[in-house]
Amino acid sequence: MSDQKGGRIALVTGGAVRVGRTIVEALVDDGYEVLIHYAASEESAREAREHFLSRGARVELCRADLSDRTGVSALAARARRFGAGKLDLLVHNAAHFERVRPDELDAGAWDRAMALNATAPYLLTLALAAELRAVSGSVVAIGCVSAERLFKHYIPYSISKAALVSAMQGLSLALAPDVRVNVVSPGTVLPPEGVDDEVRERLRGKIPLGRIGDPGDVARAVLFFAKNHFVTGQVLAVDGGRSIV
Repeated sequence: MSDQKGGRIALVTGGAVRVGRTIVEALVDDGYEVLIHYAASEESAREAREHFLSRGARVELCRADLSDRTGVSALAARARRFGAGKLDLLVHNAAHFERVRPDELDAGAWDRAMALNATAPYLLTLALAAELRAVSGSVVAIGCVSAERLFKHYIPYSISKAALVSAMQGLSLALAPDVRVNVVSPGTVLPPEGVDDEVRERLRGKIPLGRIGDPGDVARAVLFFAKNHFVTGQVLAVDGGRSIV
């Protein structure tokens, strides 16, 4: 993949809101043409598209339910058309984040988390392997520090993120030397909506760098992996040092 701006193709899943939107912004700034995937956030997706088109960027939208294999196949087909047979960067950002009390765990919570957080990225990467190989492309998955330090009320989510890391590291071997596959593992970057100031302060107090992260911290890590051609199979914690405390 060339480091020259212009003509590079990216697909960002869950790219219409929150961290995904910021990742798209960073990629557009770096000269990428971006296919923005979304599932339920249609209004936000359309607003994002208009925003980027007004800046002269080439972006398109694709709605797909990635918890279903038919949706994965449909998104892969759309990406092939968008990139005319090539894909420089695939960012797995879409995720299912569901709070479940340990005494209320059931098969449904497991299935929902695994389908979107682990199975979909694995299958989508395989489906687009030829397009990535065509330009020595890169895959970056957005994981979570809970893959190593399990969140008590998010057990299926945490397990699915651990599975995502294993899947991406396995694919880094399977697709080498043509495609690089890495994981960005955020810590407290963008707390869920509705979190009050007291909780934010408690979270901030646990972070050695003394602040809650922002989506730009994650986006810059994605760009690092996209640009460094001698890094694959790695997990980069973007957590202000929280994981070493």
